[in-house]
Amino acid sequence: MPRRQRTRPSGKSLPARARRTKSTGSSPAVRPGTVRMPQVRVTVLGSGDAYGAGGRLHSGYLVEAPGVTFLVDCGPSVLQALKRGGHDPAALDFVLLSHLHGDHFGGIPFLFMQYRYERPRTRPLGIYGPPATRARVDRLFTALYERTAAEPLGFAVEFTELRASEAREVGPVRILPILVPHSPELVCFGYRIDVAGRSLLYSGDTAWSSTLADLATGVALFLCECSTWETRLDIHIAYPEIAAQAADLGCRRLVLTHLGSEVVARLDEITLECATDGMTIVL
Repeated sequence: MPRRQRTRPSGKSLPARARRTKSTGSSPAVRPGTVRMPQVRVTVLGSGDAYGAGGRLHSGYLVEAPGVTFLVDCGPSVLQALKRGGHDPAALDFVLLSHLHGDHFGGIPFLFMQYRYERPRTRPLGIYGPPATRARVDRLFTALYERTAAEPLGFAVEFTELRASEAREVGPVRILPILVPHSPELVCFGYRIDVAGRSLLYSGDTAWSSTLADLATGVALFLCECSTWETRLDIHIAYPEIAAQAADLGCRRLVLTHLGSEVVARLDEITLECATDGMTIVL
């Protein structure tokens, strides 16, 4: 039987021994006579930065909820991570991209190749992201597999470019794009995602902002990037910055991800929960 997760006040961190489990999280106990809400499962396919710090895979998060399965970001190692974890790539309904850096969208051509040759797909695949998503994906696919990119895939790829602060309904999923400061040449989003009565906040790659702090209030899970420790950048969050905010965020669970080499080297000093490749969080 799975172990019951210990409850803790909002904003409090798990003890160090609880940070590195592969599968964590459980639904609260249900009293007799009440209706159990359906589960939402978030699997961390990759918790590393662009440089694969500590051997971690690139950004990718699998969300499984009643009636829908989708990716949040799709780094180059996503297909391997799906198969390693026993997840069927054919189950994906859509992909949601935070921004167009390679470690966040470079896995899409490999999904196309999977669906074209390995397990032929016929139903449409949705791809949602910031402006220029379609053009960048097309160019990347052509650069990697020129002949296949020029041929029909056998299934429709439906691109939808999102706008900041304009919510979008995708089946049972509500997506709110949040403009975040990361790369001046790109439009970069974080996302507030609501599905099956659960809420998820994903920072994407970003510097810390009061907007993230405000949106974290009340969410079931906040996946927050944490790329550096000593180094301070205006495009990423350093561990001391998020540690100073954590107790006041008001989210049920905070998990740090997109971990860089400075953070990976000091994991034993970290008091906040850190993602690991393959871990599953049940909301």
